Amino acid sequence: MPPANEHTNDPAGLAAYAADPKKSRGRRYPDEPDYRNPYQRDRDRIIHSTAFRRLEYKTQVFVNHEGDYYRTRLTHTLEVAQIARSISRALRLNEDLTEAVALAHDLGHTPFGHSGEEALRELMKDHGGFEHNFQGLWVVDRLEKRYPGFDGLNLTWELRESMVKHHSRYDDTGKGRIYWGEYDFDRQTSPLMEAQVVDLSDAIAYDSHDIDDGLTAGFIDEESLMEVPLFAESAAKVEKKYGKLGTTLRHRQIVRELINIEVTDVLDETRKRIKEEPITSVEDVRRLRRDVVGFSPERQVAKNELEDFLMERLYSHHRVRRMAIKARRFVTELFKVYVAEPSQLPPEFQRHVADVGLERGVCDYIAGMTDRYAQDEYKKLFYPYERT
Repeated sequence: MPPANEHTNDPAGLAAYAADPKKSRGRRYPDEPDYRNPYQRDRDRIIHSTAFRRLEYKTQVFVNHEGDYYRTRLTHTLEVAQIARSISRALRLNEDLTEAVALAHDLGHTPFGHSGEEALRELMKDHGGFEHNFQGLWVVDRLEKRYPGFDGLNLTWELRESMVKHHSRYDDTGKGRIYWGEYDFDRQTSPLMEAQVVDLSDAIAYDSHDIDDGLTAGFIDEESLMEVPLFAESAAKVEKKYGKLGTTLRHRQIVRELINIEVTDVLDETRKRIKEEPITSVEDVRRLRRDVVGFSPERQVAKNELEDFLMERLYSHHRVRRMAIKARRFVTELFKVYVAEPSQLPPEFQRHVADVGLERGVCDYIAGMTDRYAQDEYKKLFYPYERT
């Protein structure tokens, strides 16, 4: 039974501030009802989409060919979904919507991670711009072809809004009304709590698992990380609990403890904010000028210190930077050659170019590529003896 001081709107135990599938604003095109609620159908459509499968071969930090161990966009997405579902269940939010948002949140990412996005943003600055959250919405609304009567996946309004309002320290596109092509979203209103949970889970997964990959690659070391209070706290808890462990097992337990510390803090701080405001409905969430879901001030400072360390020591490592610069060159040269000679595009994208315009069509083609496919296309177009 839910605690007596919390409000409920659902016999299944959802809190009153959770997204209620019965109150969804619906879809663009009517659906015939089946045994799933609307957000479960959203989740299933995302999992079966082409864009979701392609995440397996899109960069997180390390390009896929550098090793099978390292995270990709797909494994990162699954880790975000796992953390988000745990938080959502503990807060009695809508776990189905939370999972759907988590699985969809990176569908607009380019090959080669943020480097690919930076290149497309520069190339598209005079042609409508590029931003991966809006690109993800464009993917699920237009680029996916799954139904005979319309383009896209026909997802619920709540999921689509959550995709646009996704933000992190690295990709926040600001507040206010946002126009992008046919889209017009008001970011003055706060996103649903389910979307806020995904934002925090994304940040937790990013830091903890990039530490794991960075240690494995040898780009960062435990001695340097011990200068970061949050990591040192996690390491101390692991040593107290287990004593001396082998290096690999110790690192894995530290990462596990780090996630636990951050998730616990998010739950404690969020419950505190819910009572202080108080939050008793979805409307209360939307009206609030700050996120309900978040870290305590102390933990946020500690997390910022950890992220600063990763930016300086991992993401700026010369081998990571070398691949990032190479990636921007791949994307830039592919874009230029396709714009100059669009006849080199596959037939379906030549038709897409005729529909949405040359630069936007080329951008959509490149943004949907996996790392491996982009590298192969580069070879075919620029290496004289490569088969086309």
